[in-house]
Amino acid sequence: MIDRATIERIMDAANIVEVVSEFVSLKKTGANYKGLCPFHNEKTPSFVVSPAKGLCHCFSCGKGGTVVSFLMEHEQMTYVEALRWLAKKYSIEIQEKELSEEEKRARSERESMFLVNDWAMKYFQENLKTSEEGQSLAMNYLRSRGFRDDIISKFSIGYCLKQKDALAREALSKGFKEKYLLDTGLCYKKDDGQLQDRYWARIIFPIYSSTGRVVAFGGRILSNDKKIAKYVNSPESIIYHKSSELFGLYQARGAITKEDCCFLVEGYTDVTSMHQAGIENVVASSGTSLTEGQIKLISRYTSNITVLYDGDSAGIKASIRGIDMLLAAGLNVRVLLLPEGEDPDSFARGHSTEEFQNYIKKNQTDFINFKAHLLLEGETDPVRRSEAINSILRSVSTIEDPIVRATYIKESSRLCLIAEKTIVNTINKFRRALIDEKRKQQSREELSQKRQEESPFPPSPQTITPKKEDSPQSSRVEYMLMQIVVRYGERIIFSNVEAEDGSLTDVNLAQYVALSLGYDDLKFKDEKFNEILREAVEHSSKDGFSSENYFMHHPKEEISALAAGMVIDKYHLSKSLQMNISDDALRSQVEHLLVDFHCEYIEDKIRELKAQMKIEKDPSKKELLKAEYKETLEIRSSIASQRGQIL
Repeated sequence: MIDRATIERIMDAANIVEVVSEFVSLKKTGANYKGLCPFHNEKTPSFVVSPAKGLCHCFSCGKGGTVVSFLMEHEQMTYVEALRWLAKKYSIEIQEKELSEEEKRARSERESMFLVNDWAMKYFQENLKTSEEGQSLAMNYLRSRGFRDDIISKFSIGYCLKQKDALAREALSKGFKEKYLLDTGLCYKKDDGQLQDRYWARIIFPIYSSTGRVVAFGGRILSNDKKIAKYVNSPESIIYHKSSELFGLYQARGAITKEDCCFLVEGYTDVTSMHQAGIENVVASSGTSLTEGQIKLISRYTSNITVLYDGDSAGIKASIRGIDMLLAAGLNVRVLLLPEGEDPDSFARGHSTEEFQNYIKKNQTDFINFKAHLLLEGETDPVRRSEAINSILRSVSTIEDPIVRATYIKESSRLCLIAEKTIVNTINKFRRALIDEKRKQQSREELSQKRQEESPFPPSPQTITPKKEDSPQSSRVEYMLMQIVVRYGERIIFSNVEAEDGSLTDVNLAQYVALSLGYDDLKFKDEKFNEILREAVEHSSKDGFSSENYFMHHPKEEISALAAGMVIDKYHLSKSLQMNISDDALRSQVEHLLVDFHCEYIEDKIRELKAQMKIEKDPSKKELLKAEYKETLEIRSSIASQRGQIL
């Protein structure tokens, strides 16, 4: 689809630190950068980005790779989608061959849905800018709410016409399939089978993924008719999961990282109005209860969050559970209560940037003071007061960091007028309950997994969740042997070796490993290792071939990620695999590893033969097994002798 020359230009232009920084908050440590891994939950940063090598790698979960494989894993993109994303970021024109009809039909559903969403976003924008209805109704409404042109453009705000099938008819006339209009939720079918637009007569707010692709839309009515839902949002789809998206994150990423803080609000207009007021590090949960997926998104950019609430105390109490979730995720939580009758949208429109920022500085408070003020102030009923204190302490109990937790225990004692010892005992009780619940949940998951494994009916591919231990278990020796092939596969380690035809030839490292294993018909347990070795041998004798670069930029994500880990691991795992290793040292290292590999194979074979002899009932077959066992023991002795000579 994309020619090789264009791919090379993209890879040359891509800066892995710049790209990863759009999703992870990085801090420079020596020559590299470090941050919290975006692929699993962790408290201590173990995700390393090496600008010199163009690699990233998590030393806890093992995920990472090149800039392309990072995007593929993090954003669930295909190889081509990741290249297109990078090309767009670095303004590189992609040269593609014309697609055949068959290739067009074969395009993924995800890509088709992204394409129709992108078209719809531009269609809505055009309606707002050029249609009479868009100007007279929608634009007038936006102007009345104080929206400036730059904000309308920044958030790609548009308008869906009153005619209930206008978008559907226009999309079909442009060649878009009905299936994708329905799958994205842009349209739905009425009882009579006719397509109808979901957002007719509404202002449209596109919802972007963190990489800048339109995954969904939110539509707001222009009137205040209580009989009609104020907002209509896209349904869940294969490209849109509401619990894993935050409105405004795409526009706010840079500001969140720069300010090292994120403001969390509720709705679309709250975000846009705050941007217009000059406060850009803000995102919205889009009217839903805060989810773990959304919290994980925020934590990629900062560990500091301020939650903005309006003066509706009932609404605050209903949504306060989100604070406990933020605390449990290890975030530093502050809360800002706006004046009664105000929300972030109205407050931003009624105050200057300086006034808003000053209000934030003076009035934001830590979560414990906020909860105490909200739940305890003026409360004299002993039962309700006890419930309020328990609610505060339950929040404190979710904090994992023991030092932070101890600090809040002291503050709780002061605010609640309760002895610190009593508070510690109560919090320990809550923490034991949390741990018990986690254990029960883990047991339920293990039981479910066991039932699946024991079921005579295998689960469908869609329901299988592969576990780390399900993958082939390559040994430490296998890994190190493959690591040396990836790092130095093209290096000549034997010169002027006599070939079968009598000519003299050079043997590189990859060829030597393949010949040594092939002589005894041995293979790696992990098929990825066998694939890497085959390709290394195939390419290693070509002029200019670099095994390290070839496998780090391999089109298969699992191979490029594996190779990236092996390249980075050289600094941590094996001092014998340093960059400037001599040919003699390299040859010695390979020979050591090959002998160790043969030893492992023989030991496995001996264990297997022992087990077979133990259960074999046929005398003749048992004798054959004994003979093979004796021969294998002799081979082991020979290899042990060889190993001693090498050592």
